[in-house]
Amino acid sequence: MSEEKKQSVLAGFKAFLMRGNVIDLAVAVVIGAAFTNVVNSIVKGVINPLVGAFGTQDLEKYSSCLKQPCKPDENGVMQGIPINWGLVLSAVLSFLITAAVVYFLMVLPMSKYLARRAAREKAKDATAEIMEVTEIELLKEIRDALVAQRGSGHDTTP
Repeated sequence: MSEEKKQSVLAGFKAFLMRGNVIDLAVAVVIGAAFTNVVNSIVKGVINPLVGAFGTQDLEKYSSCLKQPCKPDENGVMQGIPINWGLVLSAVLSFLITAAVVYFLMVLPMSKYLARRAAREKAKDATAEIMEVTEIELLKEIRDALVAQRGSGHDTTP
């Protein structure tokens, strides 16, 4: 590979990395990973025991047996067909909690902030437009006054 081609590839890669959206995405992934640990802790430490108060102590242990018996034999091979619906329920609760926290702590405040900002910008634009109209009207009045002054006092025809 020539030296110029290496430079252009590295320059292109650097430009790609320095784009704002790539940095934002990297930050979002890191925060999302940390946030996942928090949500999993809430689900396993709070939600699962609350749901488990109505049955088993661990939500993930809820299961049904499609074909009897659902017990391991002497070799450790599962007999029957177990359906572990507690795992699915736990994952759904984890998703709902994550979605609620993201919505109420991130999306909703940001949308309110953006709406207020847009309203301020709209008001600022309306004020600027009114000022432009006022300036135009003032300039028209000045023009008319100059035309009237020129027409009444001085005759400029040769």
